[in-house]
Amino acid sequence: MPESAVPGPLELLARYRRAMLDLDADALAELYAEDGVHEFPFLFPGMPERYRGREEVRAGYRAAWGASEARPEEIREVAVHPGADPEVLTVEQSVIGRVASTGEEFTLPGLLVLRARGGQLVHVRDYMDGLGVARAMGRLGAVTAALKARG
Repeated sequence: MPESAVPGPLELLARYRRAMLDLDADALAELYAEDGVHEFPFLFPGMPERYRGREEVRAGYRAAWGASEARPEEIREVAVHPGADPEVLTVEQSVIGRVASTGEEFTLPGLLVLRARGGQLVHVRDYMDGLGVARAMGRLGAVTAALKARG
């Protein structure tokens, strides 16, 4: 593939957002290197701390989206911060959407740190507002249980 045809971090971010809005686990997974890692550093009950590899990303997001009534409608960019390292991009954003069964609107602020190499995502750190998601889904009890389990 010619160097100019290899998508950089900004193009991968645009594709990432499209896959998120479409709830398309296949399109999302194909953005990752075969051994790419997606981490969730903040407590998010019901989600693992990380997905290792493209196929875990695919299976994990397919399962999460299938079990959730949260429907994202827009990803509002707050800021994009290119890193000193050209492979790294830090993104401030808010996901705006609705809960399918109640129509309740939600806005979830978040931060992504993406590392892209060779036209693929090799590492994503997804700092998502897990409490906001739990509140929107009526699952704050799961947060309490997870905190108690941590001791």
